[in-house]
Amino acid sequence: MNKGKIGVQMMMLKGKAEELGVYETLRKVRELGYRSVEVSQIPMTEENVTELRRASLDFDIEIASLSAAVDPMVPGMPGEFLSTHFEKIVADCKTLGCGYLRIPMLPFTSMGDKEAVLEFVRQADSYAERLLPHGISLYYHNHHAEFQKFDGEYLLDIIKNHTKHLGFEMDVHWVQRGGENPVTFIQKYEGRIALIHLKDYRIGALNYDFSKGMDMQGIMNAFNNIVQFAEVGEGSLDISGIMNAGAASGAKYFLVEQDDVYGKDPFHCLETSANNLRKLGYGDWF
Repeated sequence: MNKGKIGVQMMMLKGKAEELGVYETLRKVRELGYRSVEVSQIPMTEENVTELRRASLDFDIEIASLSAAVDPMVPGMPGEFLSTHFEKIVADCKTLGCGYLRIPMLPFTSMGDKEAVLEFVRQADSYAERLLPHGISLYYHNHHAEFQKFDGEYLLDIIKNHTKHLGFEMDVHWVQRGGENPVTFIQKYEGRIALIHLKDYRIGALNYDFSKGMDMQGIMNAFNNIVQFAEVGEGSLDISGIMNAGAASGAKYFLVEQDDVYGKDPFHCLETSANNLRKLGYGDWF
C-alpha cells in the first residue's frame, strides 16, 4: 500500500504561535512526532517566514503547504491574496521549499450563487495554471457548503468539472457534515487529491442552561449544534478507510486538524490524534 505523510494543520495552533512564537510551536509539534505542517492563519510576516524556515531546518519539519485565498472572503477583509500578493506568496513558497498552496474556502459572497461560483472557478484555475511554472500546485479546500446542489450537481463537483489545473484538499469532517461518505468521495476524486484534512466527527452532549427557563428557540439552537470536531480516532469516521482511500487516490499529506478543541490544550489534542493513528497502524506515516 502507498504511504502518505501525517502532519499538522497549524490553524489549530495559531494561539500557540502567538504565545510561544512560531519556532517554539514547531519544536513542540516535532516532539509530538509530527514531521510536516500546513501553515494556515499564521501571519506570513517576514519574521514568521524566517522562523518557519529556521524551525523547518532545525527540527526536520517539512512545510507541506501554505494557504492563500484568491480574493478576500468578504469585501474589505485584510490579508494576502493571490489577486493582490501573487509574487509575495510565490516567494514565501520558494523560501520554505513548499510545492503546495491551498485555497481555504469559497468566498462567502459566492456561496449559493452558481454563476458566482463559476467565476471563482475560472479565477482559481487561472491562478493554478500561473503557479505551475513556479513548481507550485494549487488546491481547493472544501467545507459543507459545497454540497449544495444546483440542477442535481454538488457545487464541489461543479468546481472539479470546470477546472483542469486545480486540485483538491479533501476535508473529511466537512464531507461527512455535507452528507456524503468521505471514503467514497475520496475515491471519486482519485488523481485530483494531494492533501487531506484529518479531523473526526463526533456528536456531543446537549449544552444548555435550563435554569434560564423554557426558551425553546435557545434549546433547539443548542440541540441543532451538538456536532463536534473530534480528535482523530475519537469520533465516528472510518479513519482507516479514509487513510487507505486517500493513499490509493494519490494523497501525499494527511494533516490533522481540529477546528474547535472545546477548552482543551491543542497540543494534547494533537497527541491524542497521533496516538490513535499509531494504534491504527499508521506509525510509519509520521
